Amino acid sequence: MKTLLERYKEYLPITDKTPIISLREGNTPLIPLVNFNKKTGLRAYVKYEGANPTGSFKDRGMVMAVAKALEDGSRAIICASTGNTSAAAAAYAARTNIKALVLIPEGKIALGKLSQAIIYGAKVIQIKGNFDQCLNRVREISEKYPVTLVNSLNPYRLQGQKTAAFEIVDELGETPDYHFLPVGNAGNITAYWMGYTEYFENNICKKLPKMMGFQADGSAPIVYNKVFENPETIATAIRIGNPASWEKAVKARDKSKGVIESLTDEEILNAQKYLASTEGIFCEPASAASFGGLLKKYNEDLIEKDSLVVCTLTGNGLKDPNVIVSRINPPEAIDNNLEKILVEANFI
Repeated sequence: MKTLLERYKEYLPITDKTPIISLREGNTPLIPLVNFNKKTGLRAYVKYEGANPTGSFKDRGMVMAVAKALEDGSRAIICASTGNTSAAAAAYAARTNIKALVLIPEGKIALGKLSQAIIYGAKVIQIKGNFDQCLNRVREISEKYPVTLVNSLNPYRLQGQKTAAFEIVDELGETPDYHFLPVGNAGNITAYWMGYTEYFENNICKKLPKMMGFQADGSAPIVYNKVFENPETIATAIRIGNPASWEKAVKARDKSKGVIESLTDEEILNAQKYLASTEGIFCEPASAASFGGLLKKYNEDLIEKDSLVVCTLTGNGLKDPNVIVSRINPPEAIDNNLEKILVEANFI
């Protein structure tokens, strides 16, 4: 089976000198929402990027960014991260025997993601500040020292991420009418639009989707058209107040005649629970912003019946389990007695 870089080589900035590295990223499942579709009459799918090697979509972009860094002779990479980027950077650094340096904002990273960066062997530095301040610092370091920046400011990251759009068209045989995505640093909505556009220009698909982006209300700089100095949301992966791909995301929204709107934390968590309890699909809170956006627009009667819809779920639910754990009470222990168990199970 071809690797991601081999499969889409003609659409990627790959030369004869680019090393073809892989952790078998990509080729993630496009899962139909069977019960939701029966209820609504839509043809909705989720692109489950939590099935990537480190559990998020970041692997697509990171494999491309690290391959090009190696091509340029780099022996170290650096990133700022709320979690998923650091996990991907650390994993691909370990795979290719180079160093990874990660700056994270104090107390603003899910433990599941932090544990990944540490176990993969990255040097993790926690600073007092938010993600945007971390990003400013790593940009400064990468400009002065021999280390490659692998945040989405690195153009190769978006090149890798656009392959998810290719996979969707390849599997469906057509482009969705609507594509819903979470928006944090805004690289994903930019990359998917890039991918769809390239396939359209090469006559592989006949139309372009409306790009439907959703931010958390406490961290919605694009929605409110202002930098959020202190962004706050339970969805840690999109807790970003000054997105690196802001302008590109706005262009994708406008050219596709889509939207970038916001959801409350409660709407995001409700969407996460809905997917898990009715479809058996567990994604991290930030991922659920895409499906939450679909629920919102469907309830506003703005999505036509029989529309083909794809929602990107950016990360596995086990990335950020603390949110769930903090909102539930564990079941109370009872005696190991058959009758009591049957009563508790409502069998008798």
